[in-house]
Amino acid sequence: MTAPGRPARAEIPDTPDGRRARLLAVLREKAVTFGDFTLASGRRSRYYLDARLVSLDPEGAYLVARCIMDLLVREGIEAAAVGGLTLGADPIAGAVAAVSHVEGRPIAGFIVRKEAKEHGRGRRVEGHLPKGAVVVVDDVVTTAGSTLQAIRAVEEAGGRVAAVVCVVDREEGGAGALAGYSFYPLFTAAELMPDAPERA
Repeated sequence: MTAPGRPARAEIPDTPDGRRARLLAVLREKAVTFGDFTLASGRRSRYYLDARLVSLDPEGAYLVARCIMDLLVREGIEAAAVGGLTLGADPIAGAVAAVSHVEGRPIAGFIVRKEAKEHGRGRRVEGHLPKGAVVVVDDVVTTAGSTLQAIRAVEEAGGRVAAVVCVVDREEGGAGALAGYSFYPLFTAAELMPDAPERA
């Protein structure tokens, strides 16, 4: 029974395809805004993808984590930890860590600071970063600048990047910049907005 004033929870088909379809619907509903925007890369865009509105949403966080877990299983990717550059990767890493525990396939989380701390242990990577394989995540990839920062920090700390996963690839050069890595977007901009007259 749903509490008064609280929306009923959407029924999510308990399959990888069902979860992916529901996540696509949530992204379309909550993450896309059209207008005139300047992106972190400095580029101008006629739309803005705020995937944090999904990765910080209760249902959205669950779906992002489950879809990433589904992808790792499908692609046979073994990793002991998941994380990326703060801020976009933080809720994704936390959600994956929590869901992986529930599923009995624990994957620890880590956070990559934009700069190393000037106090304490002076770390740039916080959390659980093993010396083995990790997955670097990001919410949105445009030119992959922030994703590459995270990758460099992980490698300098002794981690090996088994895969790079993002929620949405804007298809503006990021995949090419990540050509040396196994790159898996959950969705592309074309999938997210197939009817948009001009996405960039």
